[in-house]
Amino acid sequence: MQRDAFRAGVFAGLLTVLAVCAGDAVARTFPFGPRTRAVNDLGNQFVPFHAHLWDLLHGRADGGLLLNWQSGYGTAFLPDFGTYLSSPFAPLVGLFPRDEIDLAVYVITVLKTAVAAGAMAVLLRAQRAPGPASASSPWWGAAVLGASYGLCGWAVVEASYNPMWLDGLIGFPLLCLVGEWVRTGRRPLLGPAVVAVVWVANFYTAYMATLGAALVLLARGVGGVGGWRVLGRAAGTVLLGVGLAAPVLVPVFLGSRHAYPGWTREFRAAGWAEVAARTLPATYGFFTPALFVGTGALLLAAALPFHRKVPVRERWVFSGLVAGVLLSSQWEPTHLVWHVFATPNGSPYRQTFVFAGVVVIAAWTAVSYGWPGRRALLGGTLVLGVVAAGAAFGGLATVWSYALCAGGLAASVGAVAVVRRRPRRAVVGAGLLAGALAVQAAATTAYADRERPARLDDYPAWGAEHAARAAAVAGGDGWPGYRTDPGRPQLTGNDPLLVGGQGAAYYSSHTPAVLTRTLAALGGGWTSNGRSVQSLDNPVTDALFGVGARWRDAAVPRTTDVFPLVTVRARSGELRYGDSPFRNQELLLGSRVYDLPADGACPVGSDVFVWAPDFTGTARLGTAGGGPSVELRGGLPKRRAAMAPLGTQRTAGARVVLEGRGSVPPSGSVGCLDRARLAAAVARLRATAAAVVDVRPDGVRAQLPPGARAGTAVLAAPRIAGWRCEGRPADSYLGLVAVPVRAGQTSVSCAFRPPGLRAGAAGGSLAAAVWAAWALVRLRARVRLRRRGRVASAARHQDFTGAAPSRGPRAGGAA
Repeated sequence: MQRDAFRAGVFAGLLTVLAVCAGDAVARTFPFGPRTRAVNDLGNQFVPFHAHLWDLLHGRADGGLLLNWQSGYGTAFLPDFGTYLSSPFAPLVGLFPRDEIDLAVYVITVLKTAVAAGAMAVLLRAQRAPGPASASSPWWGAAVLGASYGLCGWAVVEASYNPMWLDGLIGFPLLCLVGEWVRTGRRPLLGPAVVAVVWVANFYTAYMATLGAALVLLARGVGGVGGWRVLGRAAGTVLLGVGLAAPVLVPVFLGSRHAYPGWTREFRAAGWAEVAARTLPATYGFFTPALFVGTGALLLAAALPFHRKVPVRERWVFSGLVAGVLLSSQWEPTHLVWHVFATPNGSPYRQTFVFAGVVVIAAWTAVSYGWPGRRALLGGTLVLGVVAAGAAFGGLATVWSYALCAGGLAASVGAVAVVRRRPRRAVVGAGLLAGALAVQAAATTAYADRERPARLDDYPAWGAEHAARAAAVAGGDGWPGYRTDPGRPQLTGNDPLLVGGQGAAYYSSHTPAVLTRTLAALGGGWTSNGRSVQSLDNPVTDALFGVGARWRDAAVPRTTDVFPLVTVRARSGELRYGDSPFRNQELLLGSRVYDLPADGACPVGSDVFVWAPDFTGTARLGTAGGGPSVELRGGLPKRRAAMAPLGTQRTAGARVVLEGRGSVPPSGSVGCLDRARLAAAVARLRATAAAVVDVRPDGVRAQLPPGARAGTAVLAAPRIAGWRCEGRPADSYLGLVAVPVRAGQTSVSCAFRPPGLRAGAAGGSLAAAVWAAWALVRLRARVRLRRRGRVASAARHQDFTGAAPSRGPRAGGAA
């Protein structure tokens, strides 16, 4: 049986890889052609985060597991690690060259999909029906159905550009397998370990997979007093596994609590015609569930209610499970339960992989009692016909969808008929089922590859532009003496992670609220409703945050108007930002460096900046048709245009010209920077700043100059939760880390520990102790059983021979 399970898993994985790669090749998508696959968060988050992991693995990153010095002027990294990089597959990026990071992420994505298919095939073999009927369910049937799960529409359409979700695709069959162990009383120590790995890999989809596995366990039959014991063991197994994962889960949870809220969305159920269409191959819809699992799996699942060889209870329980999971995705209360009680900002059907899993399990339930006969196949075909007819009332199904569905249905019916009537020709049936699935899945993959870039933001794979910017940034890097910003326009929302440097740009589910609000007060811009903060090209903020070099026009020029990372300010009352970003910059700087002309015309020789956060269009200095223009991308609250430099005022009376749409502040939208005043302000603060700053992966230690005045030491990093200075929680100085210093104090030390790290470590340690104690108890029980077995065996031997068994030669006796 184990050999058949292994063969089924391997075949399912190979079939999955073949179909996915074939679809990408047909669409000429990376790495098989010029079409980019890095859409939306794949290019904006996952590839850059995996690039940062590559740097960490090779000792090239600025920061460590706790603190990321490259993004957002210093952010917590453990929550990001637990959200994007804690998969057991993620470290494989270290085996690829740094400039092949896109290929590394692609290989990991395909590998995860293949492993999910293999895990489902192994699960199905473990769920075979008891008795001789199970002999008719060959290993290749489990393999094809396992591949149907790995190639479901959710995997190849949605999760292919959200590769962290694919850990949930793997987790669902693994957790169902744990449920089988719990139900049969096997592997009680391995179960919690599997739960822990699944939850660490991706807690979000692990939560959904756990709900799905619980439903499958109930459907498998846990009635009576013994059933309550099974449920109790299952709950204990899950709680212990989640406890083992606590060192990662708790910081992730608290990191989300401190994040900028982003946007909220109300759930709207998809039309049933669109839902029906998504069961067909080659369809796409961002706000509809990708229900495709291959016509073969759908046919077998639809035939289950009509399959008389299957016990009545199993027929209706598993058919009801499929219908219940589908209906739960369309009803808001259960939709919220699936999604941790919050409607997702993006695609709202992220639990669809559980539906794919229960469909495949239902299909296997039909097969495990014998292949469906004519009556059952006819009933299943009629069900699929009704679904296909319903899809015609929506706008998602195409001619190709119906053609592929019809071809797959014919092949699947023919395959079942061949296997039933001529078992010796089972290879023909296997080929028909596998071939139909591969063609349909490849077509669905190719169709999605072509549709996504037309509907979502896309980003190019690593190429000459990335390499040139990375080389320029590396050449100008002076960290920790000063920061180097990879500049604008940005390639992605996480350029510091992708191409290097230590800039302001940062895009994550854990973008701190204090970072977003502080940069916005200083004139910064954002996208994704504040979750993706942008680099701010401004000499005042560069000075404030120690940015000594910035990428511009394929070069990284340096500047001397830069603070050290730690400065000492005079103590003052409570300071608050106002409405003007120009005045806010001056407040943080401690000096007036801007003129804000009422008529919008700056003095000759000053640097001109425009601030119009809700405006979309272009801005330039001078009369219409003259002067270089810069792009502004506003549209609050989704997008906020950053303060932009327009150059130096050369002609008296020249004003800023805006062309586009959106609102502009009625006053104070133009600022005129006096560079001489800025240089003087920087020089004054540099005179009392830290002489030496030691930046560490978990904090900072600064040596103050002799005779330092009493005041407030300010670290040029956002005051995110977790900073402690001199043994107490750090203060905030206009959003930055701060600590009071005494007159004559010689040093300042600040350390960073992500919120929840200590609690998570304590919870994990407690769970590990319970798990170890349980293992010790079981080991002792096993030893006692072995001893009793030896005693019983000796007694039986004595009864049979009439003498005690020999214990070997006595001491001093002959051998």
